[in-house]
Amino acid sequence: MSRRVTTLILGGGQGKRLFPLTSYRSKPAVPIGGKYRLVDIPISNAINSALRRIFVLTQFNSASLHRHIHRTYPYEAFTKTSVELLAAEQTTGNTDWFQGTADAVRKCMPHYRTDATDVFLILSGDHLYRMNYREILGFHEMQRADVTVATVPVPERLVKGFGVMKLQKDGQITDFLEKPTKNDDVGSYAMPKPLCDLHRVKAKGPMYLASMGIYVFNRDVLLDVLSGSEKDFGKEIIPKAIKNYKVFGHVFTGYWRDIGTIGSFYEASIELTNANPPFSFLSPEGRIFTRPRFLPPSKILGTELDHVLMSEGCILTGAKIRQSVVGLRSVVGTGTVVGKSILMGNDYYEWPEPSQDYRIGVGKNCVIENCIIDKNVSIGDGVSITNAKGIDEKDGDHYYIRDGIVIIPKGVHIPSGTKI
Repeated sequence: MSRRVTTLILGGGQGKRLFPLTSYRSKPAVPIGGKYRLVDIPISNAINSALRRIFVLTQFNSASLHRHIHRTYPYEAFTKTSVELLAAEQTTGNTDWFQGTADAVRKCMPHYRTDATDVFLILSGDHLYRMNYREILGFHEMQRADVTVATVPVPERLVKGFGVMKLQKDGQITDFLEKPTKNDDVGSYAMPKPLCDLHRVKAKGPMYLASMGIYVFNRDVLLDVLSGSEKDFGKEIIPKAIKNYKVFGHVFTGYWRDIGTIGSFYEASIELTNANPPFSFLSPEGRIFTRPRFLPPSKILGTELDHVLMSEGCILTGAKIRQSVVGLRSVVGTGTVVGKSILMGNDYYEWPEPSQDYRIGVGKNCVIENCIIDKNVSIGDGVSITNAKGIDEKDGDHYYIRDGIVIIPKGVHIPSGTKI
């Protein structure tokens, strides 16, 4: 790969399907794996791929995302690696906010130094995967492509959530369909057997090639396709490019998960606690970076832990925790049982004053099952959060249920004895 690359990471929109985790933060700022943020994934992949010029485009609920990036990725003078934030801004030429992914890239164009760029690598900020971007960049150059789209095989049940495409044997895309509906002929997009064999894709049912939201554009091609008013890459820019340019699909067969809903976020997080998960933050290859916090070691007193991913600075006393993610500075009291849950932890320690009735953390003799507890939550003694009635969706008093998972929003206090 000999060409100069500029990496653009899209900071995401409102993230309505991840509500209430996105009520105070953007999707890329959502905590994952106890101590990381989703945006750490594409930034780390880019750094590990020796890509030095990285821009993160932000707009919605961006304060915590900005704070995290500023504290985590300072300019590195020896390698000249920089991670620069580009927030939505009003100018004399533009008075509107970003209207979509393509519109965001278009409006920030004056900041990229296009004269020093041959190729643009455009990434989403809300996916969980590990990738050496040099492979797709090398594929793009080898094929002499104008545009390359990273694609991953998915089963038919997941097709409706993605853009799907048809590939020739050499990888050139002949057709692209963004988030098919019931009226679309999805069957014609199924991977033919020779293509499955070529990429060693094995499955019982038909497989489809879904867009990963990763694009490689030659500079002049990107400038051309963004010269109009199209707002979104998947819906408008990629279909437009297929008609006018050589667009190829690079098939990725490693682990990749779209963290777009509460259900997918919960499943991916609990999967991290497995003995040999398909994605692991412990892998020595392709390290995932995050903010160094210099916290004390966790203190564990009389606690049973089984398949737990635990972060630094926790205080666990006489609890039983299984198949759960325990975030930074988590506090769990005596007799509490936690199962298949995500405790995002706390931003600070809180020692109770004589006048205080409660402090952040999980109290004594609680039962927490299939739950996501956001940061700085205070749960009193004897609280039961199990969704015993199996409700799929509900907006309750200081809690929400989505995809059958109970979510306790950031900073909420749950009184002692509450049952959810």
